[in-house]
Amino acid sequence: MRTPLGPLGLGILGLSSLASAFYLPGVAPTDYKEKDKVPLFVNRLTPALVSSDQQLHSIVSYDYYHPILGFCEPEGGPKQVSESLGSILFGDRIFTSPFQLEMGQNQTCKKLCTKTYSGHNANFVNRRIWQNFNFNWLIDGLPAATRTLDDNGKFFYSQGFPLGEVDVSEEGKNPSVYFNNHYDFFIDYHELVKRGGEKRYRVVGVVVQPKSKQSKPDSKGTFGADCSSEKKVMLDTKEDTEVTFTYSVYWRPSKTAWATRWDQYLHVFDPKIHWFSLVNSAIIVVFLTGMVVMVLLRALRKDIARYNQLDLNEDVQDDSGWKLVHGDVFRAPKNPMLLSIFLGSGAQLFFMTGATIAFALLGFLSPSNRGSLGTIMILLYTIFGFIGGYVSARVYKTLGGDAWKRNIVFTPVFIPGVVFGTFFFLNLFLVFEGSSGAVPLTTMIALIGIWFVISVPLSFAGSWFGFRAPAFESPVRTNQIPRQIPPQVTYLRPIPSMLLVGILPFGAIFVELYFIMNSIWFHKVYYMFGFLFICYGIMIVTCSTVTILMIYFLLCSENYHWQWRAFFTSGACALYIFLNAIFYWISKLSLGGLTSNVLYLGYSALIGFLCFILTGTIGFFSTWMFVRRIYASIKID
Repeated sequence: MRTPLGPLGLGILGLSSLASAFYLPGVAPTDYKEKDKVPLFVNRLTPALVSSDQQLHSIVSYDYYHPILGFCEPEGGPKQVSESLGSILFGDRIFTSPFQLEMGQNQTCKKLCTKTYSGHNANFVNRRIWQNFNFNWLIDGLPAATRTLDDNGKFFYSQGFPLGEVDVSEEGKNPSVYFNNHYDFFIDYHELVKRGGEKRYRVVGVVVQPKSKQSKPDSKGTFGADCSSEKKVMLDTKEDTEVTFTYSVYWRPSKTAWATRWDQYLHVFDPKIHWFSLVNSAIIVVFLTGMVVMVLLRALRKDIARYNQLDLNEDVQDDSGWKLVHGDVFRAPKNPMLLSIFLGSGAQLFFMTGATIAFALLGFLSPSNRGSLGTIMILLYTIFGFIGGYVSARVYKTLGGDAWKRNIVFTPVFIPGVVFGTFFFLNLFLVFEGSSGAVPLTTMIALIGIWFVISVPLSFAGSWFGFRAPAFESPVRTNQIPRQIPPQVTYLRPIPSMLLVGILPFGAIFVELYFIMNSIWFHKVYYMFGFLFICYGIMIVTCSTVTILMIYFLLCSENYHWQWRAFFTSGACALYIFLNAIFYWISKLSLGGLTSNVLYLGYSALIGFLCFILTGTIGFFSTWMFVRRIYASIKID
């Protein structure tokens, strides 16, 4: 058993080394001299898992300088830091801050500012503390983190730190809500010695320990504040509360090189889960591939040999099987326009997804470059508009369509229009909520401009080449009169066949889908692109094989309506993805209010729709090649 699996084992080992050992390179390092200012940027406040019930209570994020939050601002007001398109779309809002950090200079209890919270503002902040909202700050591109211990006893850095804490230790009393107004910075730096003996320093780690302290301004203190009080800050919801913000900075030398500083942030909780998922999915793929090979090498060979010996003008009516529908199997399906548009957009998604994962796998998408994943996805999808137009036009021409002008116009507009319309509708809820996740109108206009200036012309060019190319000729002639379809068994009917086939591709990606969902809704960095690359390949093979098997059984039952059936059968994987999102919504989330629930269900439905287009396209083209191959192998007089 070992010998035939040798190449496969080497391939898996090679991919596993990529999955676990490759480094995601960041931007160029910044070298600081002693006492150089190290900028601290503030990002949005995001909700995190509540420890008491292990659920997420909101998915709406807020701008750090939201007026109700009342945090300290730098002199002259905060200035927005330039961000990438992907960063803006994913809700990042990065600004300058009033914190003053100097390389290598420790500071203890330094006053930031004093703010007064009204009862209304205090109620808003307390509610965010109950929902476990986290600060997200950036120092030299590294997120300020909390040092956390996992189940295996290993420390790692978890991005963000809490806005406050809820104390439920005293039984019989209402829980106390404390507001974190003091921040202890522990910044790790790596020392370099340049030519000439000049020392330079690089930031390689940032940990923040927030505290709730009733600090007071003290003009006699070294840094303008007195943090000796151990009393905690509680915001009064009925009267005004005065809060003094303070911070301390401690610089720590570290042996961690700048090139590996992200390793402590990119933590795998249990890699065995990923390997178990990959092995399980690989077994499914081997089994399904074996089934298809068995059909091709045994059943089809016998069928083709038997059919080629038959005289169709004599006893063929007494036979049954897939050859009897040879005169109808390439008959144009209903709504060829819609099918060709779906397939064009699906091909565009297919190449965009594969190219994005490949870029990430090779290390071009660094977590230091925030939003790079979203930016490259939009860029690739825009460029691959040429492929979408070409595939849609070529398929539409092959299916006998003659409304080529409408096909050229609808291909780059229909699916992107549905996605953008849904995105715009959901964005209105974020605007109403005052969330930082609301995409600005200028960004919306920029997206539309990018689409119509770049992608639409590329799609038109692809369609022009597609219509100029010859249509794919059918290996057999199509009869003028459609053949009557006999009654179908239960498992070959549309709904049961979709439910049977769709669950297998979903099973191949289920585990990675769970981690992706966690990274999206819990605002974590997803970086396991090695595993994702393998899962994507397994999903492609699974979608292809199960759809081919189902369509083969369908043709054997003398049902020649296979085009839409292949698309919907393979696309049924998206149904299970959406049902998994519903289960995740019930088990992991406890979203209060209309906005969070509408956003979650809306974005989940949008993801499911795109997966439907993607997997449906994979199933259709693999089945199309299969059907053409088997009917080209028989003799038709």
